[in-house]
Amino acid sequence: MTRRSITRQYPEAEPDLPPRSRGVIALLEENCTVCMLCARECPDWCIYIDSHKETLPAEGGGRARTRNVLDRFAIDFALCMYCGICIEACPFDALFWSPEFEYAEYDIAELTHEKERLREWMWTVPPPQAPDERAEPPKEVQAAEKAAARGDRR
Repeated sequence: MTRRSITRQYPEAEPDLPPRSRGVIALLEENCTVCMLCARECPDWCIYIDSHKETLPAEGGGRARTRNVLDRFAIDFALCMYCGICIEACPFDALFWSPEFEYAEYDIAELTHEKERLREWMWTVPPPQAPDERAEPPKEVQAAEKAAARGDRR
């Protein structure tokens, strides 16, 4: 109370954000298989996905395969409540939290961002935190090491 308050003037002085702060959702398009789990799990229904099927020719006389190709991936940030359920539901790690927060628009209709804009935010995603060296190794790693040790004995 005895000290004067200091106000940072935002556009001139960038704020100091916490290391893993949530800003917007970024998309890594190569990992998206158009499984639609993120759109189905979203409680606000703010994710819009369009795709088409593409037939890949068979190699070596096998059967031709089909795959989904992503045409549109958009998130309406006017509806989004930033819960992160879509990121948790994605089985292929195509969605990430980005600390980017400067995406304000003058028109609310402009808050629907397409995959190109979501891709730009992907490059602002910080790398994952290093695992704690004092923690136990994951159970999967322990099981693989046991299986490898059994295989060496035979």
